[in-house]
Amino acid sequence: MSGFLFILLILLACGYLGLSWHFLAHWRGIASWQRLPVSEHSLLGVLLLMHAAILAMPVLQDGGVRLGVGSVLSLLSWIMLLIFWTGSYFARMEGLQIFLVPLAAIGILMAEVLPIPHTLYAVDNLPFMLHLLVSLLAYSLFAIGAMLAVLMLLQERALHHKRFALARQMPPLLVLENLMFQTLGTGFILLTLSLVSGVFFAEEVFGRAVPMNHKVIFGLLSWLVFGSLLVGRKLHGWRGRLAIRWTLAGFALLLFGYIGSKIVLEFVLHRY
Repeated sequence: MSGFLFILLILLACGYLGLSWHFLAHWRGIASWQRLPVSEHSLLGVLLLMHAAILAMPVLQDGGVRLGVGSVLSLLSWIMLLIFWTGSYFARMEGLQIFLVPLAAIGILMAEVLPIPHTLYAVDNLPFMLHLLVSLLAYSLFAIGAMLAVLMLLQERALHHKRFALARQMPPLLVLENLMFQTLGTGFILLTLSLVSGVFFAEEVFGRAVPMNHKVIFGLLSWLVFGSLLVGRKLHGWRGRLAIRWTLAGFALLLFGYIGSKIVLEFVLHRY
């Protein structure tokens, strides 16, 4: 690692960790300083640019991407944080930062600590890169949807126990629920495109047929869960705890199918 990249990585990690403490301290009510949303948003934008530079450096050096657990987590955390940063201009997404900023800090550190696989995927393979982009966007949106579901649980608990100071830090339950379903709806469309491109156009995307392995099976199961949830919402008005349980179950299947399989392959079977 070059000296410049190392310094950039240290600055980025310190920035993410500092912001994480800032948000968590306010969340727990132990901070003695004020929230400055405009400054926080601007600082987060700078950190996102630094993170993007670190992600792009290996691509510029090697001419391709290496999809190890660490690098995938770093890329996913950046995409989720970028969605949050951009979406904050259009909707109230308060509360998500307490998950996303620490996750970004963990992601960049794991990308440097965990082993880097030898397999290099060329960036000029357009079908594969489009499939990868659609898949990562789908995973990121479903992860944000799961975080919104957790925020709904926290909001319910805060209101039930009359912790109104904590409840006021989050959007109302109805706003969180609507935002969750909008996120899941977009993620479902992207997951559908990812599965179709991965299963039916495997020769064009990967250059070989894709077997019906555990990754595809868990992807299809999560697609069925999210699809059933969206249909239930449309036809039967599913909401509240029922919608939260379906959301978390679908995301767990998706997480286990992709990240879980990569962890088993790389750290148990040592297949990179």
